[in-house]
Amino acid sequence: METMNCKITGSVVILCLALAAVSEGVSLKSIGLELRCQCIQKESRFIHPRQIQNVELFPSGPHCKDAEVIATMKSGHKICLDPNAHWVKIVIKRILER
Repeated sequence: METMNCKITGSVVILCLALAAVSEGVSLKSIGLELRCQCIQKESRFIHPRQIQNVELFPSGPHCKDAEVIATMKSGHKICLDPNAHWVKIVIKRILER
């Protein structure tokens, strides 16, 4: 009987730890934190501001060694912008001034 209680207790503890790990992963994803670089390819050619709905800046850090600039287009898809492109630097400067 005592062995049965230990197995049940152990199973409950493992289940709780698994649920905590899964919920932590979900919460990180839900707030938009990625634990790796999001940009594989970066676009440097000019994109007219009228086509862009939103721009997000992600500074370099432990998740990614490079700063990332992600533009959400009015069509809904996202494009990674090259933060070293002259026009992107102007966009970043204007965002930071606001």
